Amino acid sequence: MSHTPAGTGKRIELTLRALILGCLLAAVFTAANTYLGLKVGLTFASAIPAAVISMALLRAFRGSTIWENMTVQTVASVGGAMSSIIFVLPGLVMIGWWMNFPFWESVMICILGGVLGVTFSIPLRRTLVVQGGLPYPEGVAAAEVLKVGSPGAEQTEEAVRENRSGLFVVIGGAIASAFFAFLAAARVFAAETTAFLRLPAALGGGATGVGFSMQFALLGAGHLIGLAVGLTQLFGLVLAWLIFVPILTSPEFAAWAAAHGVPSIAATVPAEAGAEGLAMTVWAKEVRFIGAGVIGVAALWTLAKLARPLVAGLASAVAAQSRRAHGETLELTEQDIPIKIVGLLSVAALVGIAVLLALFAQGTALAGSAPLLVIGGLVYVVVIGFAVAAICGYMAGLIGSSNSPVSGVGILAIIIASLLMLGVLAIAGVPADPSVVAFALIVTAVVFAVAVIANDNLQDLKTGQLVEATPWRQQTALLVGVVAGALVIPFVLDMMNQAFGFEGGPPAIVQGSQTLAAPQATLISALAKGVISGDLRWDLIGIGAVVGVGVIILDVILRRTTADKIKLPPLAAGIGVYLPAAVTTMLVVGAVCGWIYDRAVKSTRYADVARRMGVLLASGLIVGESLFGVFTAAVIVSTKNEAPFALLPADTVWPAMIAGLVAFVGLTFALYAWVRGRSAKV
Repeated sequence: MSHTPAGTGKRIELTLRALILGCLLAAVFTAANTYLGLKVGLTFASAIPAAVISMALLRAFRGSTIWENMTVQTVASVGGAMSSIIFVLPGLVMIGWWMNFPFWESVMICILGGVLGVTFSIPLRRTLVVQGGLPYPEGVAAAEVLKVGSPGAEQTEEAVRENRSGLFVVIGGAIASAFFAFLAAARVFAAETTAFLRLPAALGGGATGVGFSMQFALLGAGHLIGLAVGLTQLFGLVLAWLIFVPILTSPEFAAWAAAHGVPSIAATVPAEAGAEGLAMTVWAKEVRFIGAGVIGVAALWTLAKLARPLVAGLASAVAAQSRRAHGETLELTEQDIPIKIVGLLSVAALVGIAVLLALFAQGTALAGSAPLLVIGGLVYVVVIGFAVAAICGYMAGLIGSSNSPVSGVGILAIIIASLLMLGVLAIAGVPADPSVVAFALIVTAVVFAVAVIANDNLQDLKTGQLVEATPWRQQTALLVGVVAGALVIPFVLDMMNQAFGFEGGPPAIVQGSQTLAAPQATLISALAKGVISGDLRWDLIGIGAVVGVGVIILDVILRRTTADKIKLPPLAAGIGVYLPAAVTTMLVVGAVCGWIYDRAVKSTRYADVARRMGVLLASGLIVGESLFGVFTAAVIVSTKNEAPFALLPADTVWPAMIAGLVAFVGLTFALYAWVRGRSAKV
């Protein structure tokens, strides 16, 4: 079967079976991404594994096309992207406003923000996707996978073999990572090892630590982020644990802080907490705010760089719309959802957001100021929401949706929202209470949903452009994906909340279970509380801002003076500061492993195939462990047992650690060798 030329004949594209399969895959990837994001603060792009699975399954039906596979990939991809809302939503539990995740309220925050993310990205398609000249690395990669694996005249037997082998690699990687995660849960292997120590007096006498997390999901995530981002995160790790933590825990700093009236968390940590308690407390309560400062400055730098192309791009979009309104005939591959329908969808979403905010304000200290808050909230969502949609869409085109600065956007959005709430409080004469922080978090959650969906949508629309998909059909699939992802998230969040709990939230149902880190949500809720209560450590954020400026300058110098244009992405440096050390270390290891693998296959005849297979392996590693984590949470909730799979007692740490390390290294080597071998046979 050959592809139907664009604009002619009957297209098999937006079909019911494609939407159903896309929704099923969206549920899987959303659950996996939600777990990964809560554990380590990262999510992964699901477009490529979704495309591979779609092509393998739809091959069983007669008449499947590349555009139908595009529909499946679009629905699954945007559903998985929606999971990034967990960077904000758990904050409502952390501040004690919610005890669980109310289903319809959580769903509506996701859907309303997600619909705006789609409608805001539609006017940007022509500017950023068609005319922008941006590389869209993940969108291009997904298009290549679709071209070699979908039915068509150009498809060869080699492409068919690669498609089948790719599905096998995804499944094999998922099984391997899930099995290792099971053995870790059974305490046969240790999942993480850390060590903390007091530095000698000659080095200041402070505390520090190192960590290593043996998780294949992190290995896969590291492979996907690449060497430049991985090494920059290592740079952030060094800043955090070899500079900031040792200084802030040193006796000399404590003495200086006491003499100058500077707050010092280290002074409040009891001696019996030891080096671990001291280092972790200072990192969590002080150093992570320095990381927030780095990320905030990096996001502002990104906005400054985008100002000119965004203004020019929007002007071009308005001009193009004017020509279409005057009867210009468009190719099938240039037909977006009509602008009137886009406007009606946007208005409907804004009306829903207004109702959501008004209902929230009722019965709280904000009830008397509800009209002002609702109007201000809507203006904030429209203005800031469209700005972040454009920023994230541009960054997705520049460096890929997985590396786009949604974390920085969330941090800036919550600070702006909290400062605006202070203004409203001053005008209305309302005292600050938890409802004010909660309102700021809900508005930020809506804006964040706009950001993450626009971030993913424009990447998907680039894939659609390259395979000559019909934009309005693809945009319809994007809306379906938003709903599919939104329906899954509250269930997973509630299960995780019950099984593990969140920092500052209600205790887990099983005492002693490991609290979820949810690093972005922890940081964002702390920023909201700090701004509104007036006790935010602006000094720490200021230090981070200075560090961020230094990283930006260094990045610019490296890009301009090195032959290979070495990069030091500022956002990655900030993330390296505020992610747990064990997580960052494993991400760096994954980035290095991916680089070594790509270098090893670079000169072979099957280099392109092998690189694609490496990406599929990394995706499978993430999906397998993440889905096992969701399953584990369900078992914990149902059995009330914090370690339902434990086969050995908890005190077998060192044997499990040594066994785990040996098995992890051996299995990593075996998996990469296996994938390379399969690539050579395609």
